[in-house]
Amino acid sequence: MKSQKSGVRSQKLGIILLLSFLLFTIHFPLFTDTVTASDKWSGIDESVVKKIAKEHGREAREPFINTDQGDLLLFVFLVAGAIGGFAAGYYWKELMQNKKEQKITAAEERVHKE
Repeated sequence: MKSQKSGVRSQKLGIILLLSFLLFTIHFPLFTDTVTASDKWSGIDESVVKKIAKEHGREAREPFINTDQGDLLLFVFLVAGAIGGFAAGYYWKELMQNKKEQKITAAEERVHKE
């Protein structure tokens, strides 16, 4: 009988938590400012780099490869990760064999010192 009461209590608690979460998420935009964080805080490019560049007579220009377009930056990281993964896989035996040899030589040195 005791386990039934604790089960009912946990269900009620779960329902209360769910309802309070839903009410909070529905009304959350009412509690926040309409000004976004990007309006309040500028990045280092705008606040420091552009300011110093203007002081020295240089203006901003478009980058050669604009990685802000779509998923280009994600694709670049994917390709870099794939190349790194293939290189690590290709040299895996060599990488791990050198570690084993280092452990063996360290153990042999300890034996010879004693």
